[in-house]
Amino acid sequence: MDLFNSMKISSSALKAQRTRLNAISSNLANIETTRTPDGGPYRKREVVFQSTQQDFAATLDNRMRDAAHAVRVSHIQASDRPPRLVYDPSHPDADENGTVAMPDISLVEETADMMSASRAYEANVTVVKAAKRMALKALDIGR
Repeated sequence: MDLFNSMKISSSALKAQRTRLNAISSNLANIETTRTPDGGPYRKREVVFQSTQQDFAATLDNRMRDAAHAVRVSHIQASDRPPRLVYDPSHPDADENGTVAMPDISLVEETADMMSASRAYEANVTVVKAAKRMALKALDIGR
């Protein structure tokens, strides 16, 4: 696999992780949102990734083609977890029993997901930088 293909694969991962970080940020920003335009509490957004086959030169053997895949965001879905019910009769969105439907978003889970996405993003930046250095070295050798 040439350096440009590895850069393409890593850049696809960078885009996917950026989308994941945006979804996590949205989840954290809406952790206390009890009313949305759709009605009900905010529902956690989850990013679904999908592997995609890259178009490579015809000279690569079939095993290499099968091994090299990029990533893309398939879709962003709302979580199917039910809302958390909290007793707070003074809340404006409380029902007749005094319970409020809150988003079922865990600050700890979201923080862990954010750290994981950040590290994956950093790892792919490192791959792109390494490929760039190798390409520059190859040009220096060719002089």
